[in-house]
Amino acid sequence: MADLWRERLIDTRSLLDSFRRFYDREARLFRAPGRVNLIGEHTDYNEGFVLPMAIDRATFVAGAARDDRRVRVHSVNFDESAEFNLDVEGRGRRGLWLDYVEGVARELEKRGARLRGADLMISSDVPLGAGLSSSAALEVSTGFALLSLSDVAINPKELALAAQAAEHNYVGAQVGIMDQFTAVMGKRGHALLIDCRSLETTQIPIGASEVVVAICDTRVKHELASSEYNTRRRECERGVEILREWLPQVRALRDVSVEDFERYENHLPEPVRRRCRHIVTEDARTLLAAEALRDGRTEEMGRLMFLSHKSLRDDYEVSCAELDTMVEIASGVKGVMGARMTGGGFGGCTVNLVLRASLDEFQKEIESGYKRATKLDPFIYIAEASDGAKEVS
Repeated sequence: MADLWRERLIDTRSLLDSFRRFYDREARLFRAPGRVNLIGEHTDYNEGFVLPMAIDRATFVAGAARDDRRVRVHSVNFDESAEFNLDVEGRGRRGLWLDYVEGVARELEKRGARLRGADLMISSDVPLGAGLSSSAALEVSTGFALLSLSDVAINPKELALAAQAAEHNYVGAQVGIMDQFTAVMGKRGHALLIDCRSLETTQIPIGASEVVVAICDTRVKHELASSEYNTRRRECERGVEILREWLPQVRALRDVSVEDFERYENHLPEPVRRRCRHIVTEDARTLLAAEALRDGRTEEMGRLMFLSHKSLRDDYEVSCAELDTMVEIASGVKGVMGARMTGGGFGGCTVNLVLRASLDEFQKEIESGYKRATKLDPFIYIAEASDGAKEVS
């Protein structure tokens, strides 16, 4: 059976009780959400636009300040404990979950935040490895907790940038800014349009209550992901170099209009031409999708999602058989407005716009059709647009 996750899985009272037993003291509680990207895939590192949504799966941090500079941490998910001292130089990458926690603390201090030590207990219901940004939820929740416990206020964008820098410098993943921005600045009932060049954000209301965002996890992740990601970046950069001969003002593919691309695309070799075509058209689709979502035109939003998947499959070539199967099944279900792969690709999840009245049929068709085609049971998450990092009262 597919799992249809509607309810939050973490009992916050139980987490606070566990903290009390573990540390013998009371705690405050903080959270930061995972995210799903509705549209705008692989555009972030091309200085383009993305339209993610914070989801109601989150990382929760129970915490209490200390009088020294030690940070003691217990992970409920891994059932492991660790600690570090902010007055002692960090050990660098360990390849452990602690890298995310210590990394964001170190990066906040680099930005002038004088943090107190803390006792922390972390528990998350953001699924790992599903492309729903469990890492950013961990970074932002712990960063927000440490700032709050230290009575330090900083610009929310600085928290997001510190979390991104932690992933760059302490984890070794050269991620874009989308995940951390969404974890910090998500808003209940809204998607977040992010300009990845200027870092300006616009809250886009999700007004259609009859439509549900459903996330379908293929349960696969192919090994190609990281190597192909780097290849795609190089192909995009090569496209910019060539297009500058005719469009000298172009700094990134974000600067190329669809019309200009169609005028000069024949100068690009394959597969660079197709890679660039995806980015240029995906930026255009993302801006149109934000307008459609704001205006309640869910059919248009869904149409753009289907086009996005086709482009990711055929031009950017980052889909896979399992993702394509999931989208194909969804497209045949009455009441599905749109479906596409979401995240880096080569596995992970699809995101779907589904009429609330059709949700049961959608679940049944995805479950039976995907199992028949792949022999795998999918997970299905029903996602509500959630607030970003905050203290839980």
